[in-house]
Amino acid sequence: MAGAPRSLEGLGVRMRVLVTGHNGYIGSVLTKVLRSAGHDVLGLDSYYFANCELEDEEEIPALRKDVRDVAPADLEGIEAVLHLAALCNDPLGDLNFDWTFDINHLASRRLANLARAAGVKRFLYASSCSMYGQAGGEAVDEDAQLRPITTYAISKVRAEEDISKLANDDFSPVFLRNATAYGMSPRLRVDVLLNNLVCWAYTTHKIRILSDGASWRPIVHVEDIAQAFTAALVAPRAAVHNQAFNVGSNDENYQVRELAEIVREILPDCEIEYSPDGRPDPRSYRVSFDKLTQLLPAFAPRWNARLGARELYNGVRDLALKLDDFRGRKFTRLAQFKYLLETRQLNNDLRWSETSNVAHG
Repeated sequence: MAGAPRSLEGLGVRMRVLVTGHNGYIGSVLTKVLRSAGHDVLGLDSYYFANCELEDEEEIPALRKDVRDVAPADLEGIEAVLHLAALCNDPLGDLNFDWTFDINHLASRRLANLARAAGVKRFLYASSCSMYGQAGGEAVDEDAQLRPITTYAISKVRAEEDISKLANDDFSPVFLRNATAYGMSPRLRVDVLLNNLVCWAYTTHKIRILSDGASWRPIVHVEDIAQAFTAALVAPRAAVHNQAFNVGSNDENYQVRELAEIVREILPDCEIEYSPDGRPDPRSYRVSFDKLTQLLPAFAPRWNARLGARELYNGVRDLALKLDDFRGRKFTRLAQFKYLLETRQLNNDLRWSETSNVAHG
């Protein structure tokens, strides 16, 4: 950014922000919240899910670009970066772990370096509570030992470590460790926990659990994630500089079987079905969100699992969602990537092929 660096406290309410991954499940909600708060939003996305929307959206200025290819010119005039772009679930990491590290770790580190060089003051990184991995039943805070057990979680740990080293008086990274997201979005995902349980219930009248249901998982609505990012964006630098925040609510730590019971309250004609070979899920962690509440008082979560399950039920009912839709590529990240690869719209390094219509908008 040209000119002398400015402190965020000296900036007005309206900021020029870049949101990477703005076209995704969380990003499409976040951009609306940011614009409602008066910010000037520029998006950046590879548009892997360009044809997976539920509704027509108001278009925003955006760069159709792979996050690995961001150039210094893309950051001119940007006051803050909100970095969401990533490969966002464990099955994708299992498909090819090199892709996950290339995009989630190396590209994130490169983007942060470019942002610092361009004079960007604040860099909000979408991290994950999955980094706590096998934390057990005690609630862990941001100082707890990280025990990632999936490719996705490991990539988030490495990105946090490298970006944190870039912090200085002019560049302030903030790490927002989101709990497992849920809720309706213009780009709905059904491969996240609560969304998945509701969709199974609606389409089959069975609430399918593939483990023993005992593992702990904190959850958070996509709108609450967006509100947390918006609060961190404008918070005093001293409150957030180079710090990690768990994003969620203490009341929203659940065992998977508890979430299944909540879904059955909303759809009482359904039965809970455990997989015959269901084993304990090693990904089990309860999380403390006290720090977020204390240091970002502007953040006040509005959602809980029951409200979210009801919203999801109403949403999929309005869509008249069928089982084939639910299990199809429109709402499932892994299925969409497999389709794009099999049809050779994406090449072997997960970039758009030269002939792809999506690649060129």
